[in-house]
Amino acid sequence: MKLKLIIKTGEPGSPVRDHRGRFEDWIVREMGETPGSWQVVWVAAGETLPPVERVAGAVITGSLAMVSDRLPWSEATAAWLRQAHAAQLPLLGICYGHQLLAHALGGEVGYHPQGPEVGSVHIRRHEHAAADPLLGELPPRFAANAFHWQTVLKLPPGAIPLASNDWEPHHAFRLGNSWGLQFHPEFDAEATRQLIHVAAPALERDGLQPQQLAAAVCPTPEAAALLRRFATLLVQPA
Repeated sequence: MKLKLIIKTGEPGSPVRDHRGRFEDWIVREMGETPGSWQVVWVAAGETLPPVERVAGAVITGSLAMVSDRLPWSEATAAWLRQAHAAQLPLLGICYGHQLLAHALGGEVGYHPQGPEVGSVHIRRHEHAAADPLLGELPPRFAANAFHWQTVLKLPPGAIPLASNDWEPHHAFRLGNSWGLQFHPEFDAEATRQLIHVAAPALERDGLQPQQLAAAVCPTPEAAALLRRFATLLVQPA
């Protein structure tokens, strides 16, 4: 049986991690699957990805790193993603993973010209996304939790934008069997508030008000449902 991968590019800081677990824990939880059903490869810690032909599909997590820094482990992961995309494996990039996937496939990533987008935000699903296998069941407007300083400045050639808001034009895209989500479907309200609290000094330096952001956090069930839906796209051969 082929492997279902979570490509781990980072994890939350220790205060949140100690109380809430790691990004991969949150992803598996929202998929409704059992711990251990997905193999975690922590590429940022030097773990090696398996050959593409052994993999059924992969989720790429968020990270505190920046794609534009072109760290060696990140660039090596981008090369693997290009191979996986060419092999038409289902891929789902979240936040850093979304940006890394876009970079790997020929897009451009850098700091958002308007600064960070943090907390619960409202996103518009594009009308043409109604037929998309992953985002098609979302309502025209939905809430999701965001936490990013960088963005996909330019989509890869041929990529289709699927969702946006007034701050972020590329909240979701698709290219073949690869999807990128700038928002975090795995972040529930409690985790988002805790992450805002930990990041408060950095947010204040960027002119944001952490207390107001935390107070505005809301449930995001439609966004969370995308992870369960992605899991169904991985067909395991008999």
